[in-house]
Order: sequence, then structure tokens, then C-alpha cells
Amino acid sequence: MDKEHVTKKYRNADIEVVWQPHLCTHSKKCWRNLPEVFDPMARPWITLDGAETEKIKDQVDQCPSGALKWNKLKNSGS
Repeated sequence: MDKEHVTKKYRNADIEVVWQPHLCTHSKKCWRNLPEVFDPMARPWITLDGAETEKIKDQVDQCPSGALKWNKLKNSGS
């Protein structure tokens, strides 16, 4: 596996959040605006049960580098 292009995936019942650390510019927007989901001191640092799915999607959409993306899960009800 190419360590420079690692991709991490986190899921809840509705969505999958994909994090590509090699794209991250560390703007801190994610964890400053939604610390109940994004905590850089925790492992895993993304915990999707910390907020409602819509709030998570809105925050991920604000990622300036595109390092965070979300995908709707096929079996999701929303």
C-alpha cells in the first residue's frame, strides 16, 4: 500500500466519510466547527455517532482541501 496516499473510511447508518490525509491542509475547520465528530487527539479521530448525519454532511462539505468527502450508503434510509 502507498503510505503517501492512504484513505480512511468511517461509517454510520447513513453515510461513509472518506478522509484522504495526503490532501489535508489542516485548516482545522472540521474539528473547530464539529468537535463532537472530529477530534484530532482521539483514535479514531472521526466518530460519526457524535452528531446527526445532516450536520456531518454539512461540515464535510466545508472542507477547503477536499480531504474529507462523504458518500450516501446504498442501504441508507435518508
